[in-house]
Amino acid sequence: MKKILRQYGLLIILIVLIMVLYPFMPDRASNISRISAQYLIEVLSILPPILILLGLLDTWVPRKIVEKTLGERSGVKGAGIAILTGTAAAGPLYVAFPIAVFLLNKGASVFNAVIFLCSWSAIKIPMIMFESK
Repeated sequence: MKKILRQYGLLIILIVLIMVLYPFMPDRASNISRISAQYLIEVLSILPPILILLGLLDTWVPRKIVEKTLGERSGVKGAGIAILTGTAAAGPLYVAFPIAVFLLNKGASVFNAVIFLCSWSAIKIPMIMFESK
């Protein structure tokens, strides 16, 4: 029971809050429900293909390559590669976290994983090109 509460606690709190809010503000409660459902559908449509690709990368990319390019001893070169891969990516930030976990499991340093996440969230070349028009 504790495991279920830990995993789905936020969802349960959201549902309870909507149920409490509904008698007092039905318009706002239905709007919250609609937006939450849309966001859930968006996440469920994007995340499974990413996890499949990460499974394939886990099989295809040897640990030695990740350790060499992004590991503890990669230095400035590793930070540069982390910045380049983060800026070249497109997609929401919640896609970057499974990729960062993959990199950490394959031997990347925490420093380079954080640089990857920061550059993914702050500097996206495809988005800059799209938004500049």
